Amino acid sequence: MTPAGALPPDATPDDRVLPTAHVDARAPDAIERLARALGPGPFALVILFVSPLADIAALAPRTTRAFRGAPVMGCTTAGEISPAGYAEGEIVAVGLPARHFAVDLLPVPDLQRLAPQALIAALGRSRQRLMRMRPEWGHEFAFLLVDGLSTREDALTSALAAGLGPVPLFGGSAGDGIRFAETFVLHDGAALQNAAVLAFVRTECPVRVFNLDHLRPTDTRMVVTEADPAQRIVRRINAEPAAQEYARILGKDPGQLTTFTFAAHPVVVRVGGKHHVRAIQQMAPNGDLVFFSAIDEGLVLTLAEPMDMVAHLSAELGRLHRPAPPEAILACDCILRRMEAEEKQMTGAISALLRRHGVVGFSTYGEQLNGMHVNQTMTGVAIYRPGHGP
Repeated sequence: MTPAGALPPDATPDDRVLPTAHVDARAPDAIERLARALGPGPFALVILFVSPLADIAALAPRTTRAFRGAPVMGCTTAGEISPAGYAEGEIVAVGLPARHFAVDLLPVPDLQRLAPQALIAALGRSRQRLMRMRPEWGHEFAFLLVDGLSTREDALTSALAAGLGPVPLFGGSAGDGIRFAETFVLHDGAALQNAAVLAFVRTECPVRVFNLDHLRPTDTRMVVTEADPAQRIVRRINAEPAAQEYARILGKDPGQLTTFTFAAHPVVVRVGGKHHVRAIQQMAPNGDLVFFSAIDEGLVLTLAEPMDMVAHLSAELGRLHRPAPPEAILACDCILRRMEAEEKQMTGAISALLRRHGVVGFSTYGEQLNGMHVNQTMTGVAIYRPGHGP
C-alpha cells in the first residue's frame, strides 16, 4: 500500500497538496514557527487545531499577520492528530494552498440566534462565488468547526443542510481536553465562544468525505422516560434514575461509571435505517446523564459493543486507498475513541495507523456529517492529488 501523502518521484516538498506543521502549544512563538514550517503559500486557508494548554486569546490576534493575510479558522481540541499520530499539548496547522483550493469562510457568530434562511442564502452566494472564481475545478466540500459546549450543533447542521445542496459537509466540535469547561473557535484573529465557522471549499483535487465507527448494536434496549432536551440531559431511563439504570444494565455500581465506561459502552439510536451514537459525556452529581448530542423523551436507546478498533480503522482507511492513495486525510475524531484506545492500550497502534495514512486533525466533542451531529465516529475528507482518486 502506498503511504498517504507520498509525493511523486519528481516532486518537491513545495508540491504538497496539504502542507502540515505542529509545535508545542506553550511555545511563545508557536504561531510564527508554524507559519515558517508551512511555507510561504499563498494559502486559500490555514486551519489550526489548538491544545487547550495554549493561551488562545493571546495567540488568536497574531494568526492573520503570521500567515501573510491568509484566512485562518481553527478551534481548541480534546487532543490533536499531528503528522506523528495522536498528540497532546500541541498546535497542528494545515494549509490549503491557493494553487489547489479556493475557500469562502462563513462565520456563525451567535449560535443561540440562528437565522436559517440567512444561512441558506449565504451558502448559496458562497458556492456561486467559488464557481465563478474557479469554474474549471469540479470538486467541493464544506468543513465546519463549532463551539463544542454550545449544545447547538444539531440545530446548526440542520439549518446548514438545506443550503448545501449536493456539497458534502463534515466537521467537529471544539474541545477542552477532558475538562468540559470552555471551548473556542478561531476566526478573523479572534477566539470565539457560542460560535461556529464554516469553510466552503472548491478544489481541483478529487475528494471523498467519509464517516466511520467501530460499534455494533446489541439486543439490549432502554427508553428515555424523562429528559431535558435543551441541556442534553437524561434524568430517567426505564422510569428509573438514569445513571442507576444504565449502570444496572451494564452490571456495574453507579459509582463505577466514568468517562471510560461511557466510551466503552455507548448507546445508539436508529435514524433513517442506520444506527447513530448518542454518546454520554458525563454523569452529573445528582445521577443524571449528560449527553454529547440531541436526546429526548421516548427515544429508544440500544446498547452497542465495540469491534476491534485497530483492525476496523485499518480496514476503513485502507478503503480510502482505492482506486488511488489519498494525498492527505483531514479528520475529526471523537474524544471517546481516543479514550477507548487509551483504556485498551491501543494508542500506539492507532497512532501508527494515523501516521501511515497521513491523517491530521483533532479529537472532538462531537462530529458533523451533512445534516447530522454525531458522536464516537471519525469523520473527515480524503484529498487526492489532481488527476487521481475517485
